[in-house]
Amino acid sequence: QDNMLDFVFAVDDSVTWHMMNLQKNRSHYSFLKVFGPKQISSIQSYGAGIYYNTLVPCNGRIIKYGVISTDTLIDDLLHWKTLYVAGRLQKPVKILTQNENNKLQAALVSNLKSAVTAAFLMLPESFSEEDLYMQIAGLSYSGDFRMVIGEDRWKVQNIVKPNVPHFQKLYSNILRDSPQVVYKHHLGRLEIDKSPEGQFTQLMTLPRTLQQKITSLVGPPGKNRDVEEILLQVAHDPDCGLVVHQG
Repeated sequence: QDNMLDFVFAVDDSVTWHMMNLQKNRSHYSFLKVFGPKQISSIQSYGAGIYYNTLVPCNGRIIKYGVISTDTLIDDLLHWKTLYVAGRLQKPVKILTQNENNKLQAALVSNLKSAVTAAFLMLPESFSEEDLYMQIAGLSYSGDFRMVIGEDRWKVQNIVKPNVPHFQKLYSNILRDSPQVVYKHHLGRLEIDKSPEGQFTQLMTLPRTLQQKITSLVGPPGKNRDVEEILLQVAHDPDCGLVVHQG
């Protein structure tokens, strides 16, 4: 296996975690190790809130691992603050161990539901299951799979095509329980409600950050208009999917 293995550790207390990891695996860190655990943790909080050690030799392979605080992870899963880790967790990943954090459990499911909703808004009335997974896998690239170009498009196809059963495992319950989608098994097609009412319901359940982006795209700046009012306007717009994609 030449592929680099990529791990993410969600930790409750980043400073303590880095302190212990620096004692045990000092060589994993770049020159930043001289600054100590507190500094490393504050660097971690920039950008997507994740700190990476890369090119780490481990059991004859090269791995990289990111460290994110559990609270930052939950925040991204619920609100798509950066969509960085949330976007990765919309695709099949292997969860190695997980403690009984109900808040995190709920946030992981919420992230998958949001991915389905955002994909629905950008898909036509009728589509295949693979179309849906392509759209979801494309969210963290450009927002809309049909807009993904070049190498990234190939990457998205590579993520989805060999992994359809894994995507099914991840999303089948959500699709089964969603009142907004009808699965026509015999045709292998999914059908969704594209009425303004249907789209409004979907827009209202999107993560907060995306709602805010959509609102600022549509509402003139400076005018403090109600999010609900703007989303209702977007729901009636024939280009609703495009607006969601831009957001």
